Amino acid sequence: MASSIVRPLQAGIYAPIPTFFAPETEDLDLPTFASHIVRLAKAGVRPLLSGSMGEAHHLSHAERVTLIKTARKALDEAGFTTIPIIAGTGAGSTRETVQLSIEAAEAGADYAIVIISGYFVGALAGNRKALKAFWAEVAEKSPIPIIIYNYPGASGGIDLDSDLITELATESPNIAGVKLTCGNVGKLTRITATVSDPSFASQHPRKNVNAPFLVLGGFTDFILPSAFVDAHGAITGLANVAPHAVATLFEVSEKSKKDLSLLSEAQRLQGIIARADFTIAKTSIAGTKLLLEKLYGYGGNPRKPLPPIEKDAATAIWEHPHTVELVRLERELSGKL
Repeated sequence: MASSIVRPLQAGIYAPIPTFFAPETEDLDLPTFASHIVRLAKAGVRPLLSGSMGEAHHLSHAERVTLIKTARKALDEAGFTTIPIIAGTGAGSTRETVQLSIEAAEAGADYAIVIISGYFVGALAGNRKALKAFWAEVAEKSPIPIIIYNYPGASGGIDLDSDLITELATESPNIAGVKLTCGNVGKLTRITATVSDPSFASQHPRKNVNAPFLVLGGFTDFILPSAFVDAHGAITGLANVAPHAVATLFEVSEKSKKDLSLLSEAQRLQGIIARADFTIAKTSIAGTKLLLEKLYGYGGNPRKPLPPIEKDAATAIWEHPHTVELVRLERELSGKL
């Protein structure tokens, strides 16, 4: 249901929340899901639900609604009433994507993030007009602002260029940002040069004044360089594993723009986190859940047909020097040595 509470979309760190499942039935494990979201909120990390890390492709409409309602209740009860919820609503058709966006809004989501399906990549990848029309129509019909999700690896290789994203930013006032899981720092720089220009907000006002156009990376390995071109942070799976470390990197990177004495510390943090992100990302959802299990006592397996991580791979990722270094940093920053 719509709320009178204002929850602005702000620069910072967002985590695509894993969806946790009961080991035998694969039913939603809502208590674990709720406690994980609150743990991240306490570290300064905001939630994105039903994204690729959240196995959106494996969730029914009803389950997506349940997750949004559960997250909102957990955040409110923990005192985080102004933290917004971003919900993934990308689907196979424009029609279903709009419907999921409506359902997300009714369930309590504040923003939607939308990826295009790669099922018909042969017809869509080279069709600029069709790609632009997809996000433009969803934005026009969605009751909540939407964020473009550019992730070639999850959309059959469809990769939006900076010109198309900038056109959508200038022409669709209900689009509130882009997540670049393509990892293209040049693209991020070009888009940011437009939307972070002081004239952009006045020339291209948003439909929702609390939803400025944010340019967000999809990994943590370029948070520091992103800060220096005035981008807005990241939506990153690593923030599930090391929320204090990733949030601190963002904060120090932002401060170092005004105080260059902090730059060396930002570079140190960026190095540790970039190495860990590169290594851990190779193990995908199963690897992230394994690390959550090791660190916090919960995680479990993905829904089938995604396989659990193999025993040897689990040992390797847990003992990898990049993981060890990240865990040490997270424990230092969280005060849990």
